[in-house]
Amino acid sequence: MSPAAPIIGIESPRQPQLIALLEQSSAYARSLGYPPESNFLLDVEDLEKPNVDVYVARDASGRAVGIAALVVLDPQRHGGRPGDAELKRMFVSEAARGQGVAGALLRRVEIDARASGVRRLVLETGPLHAPALALYARHGYAEIAQFGQYVGERYSVCMAKPLDTAAAARTAGA
Repeated sequence: MSPAAPIIGIESPRQPQLIALLEQSSAYARSLGYPPESNFLLDVEDLEKPNVDVYVARDASGRAVGIAALVVLDPQRHGGRPGDAELKRMFVSEAARGQGVAGALLRRVEIDARASGVRRLVLETGPLHAPALALYARHGYAEIAQFGQYVGERYSVCMAKPLDTAAAARTAGA
């Protein structure tokens, strides 16, 4: 029998379990060998800003097993387009990997982003993070030119997925 689907909600990041997940995420990024200046990880204070929603996946016992943040971008400051939002701090605990938590988080973020008028979801990951690259590709993300703070960054792979129906149809037909 497979594990139950995670329960996903928007929560405050300032909780011991979530801070622990963020610390695990940072340690994982360091373990991949990226130089510190190439890690663009938001801290708790950044995650508490008004343009950020923090999604938490919890298992059946209520334990936090995954996290993702949706950051609505200001095109003037971040180099994106109007209607863009960025997926940040996507991470699943080692114990919960392979159970569909990341895919469930991603689907929930996309649904909420689309419902709030976001037209394109963008993200940045690293070339050494093969599982993340595979996950995003499986979910319809395609590589794009580097944007915002990632322009010129050797260890940044930027990806995007259109969320509005017309843009998705254009992308599928291209």
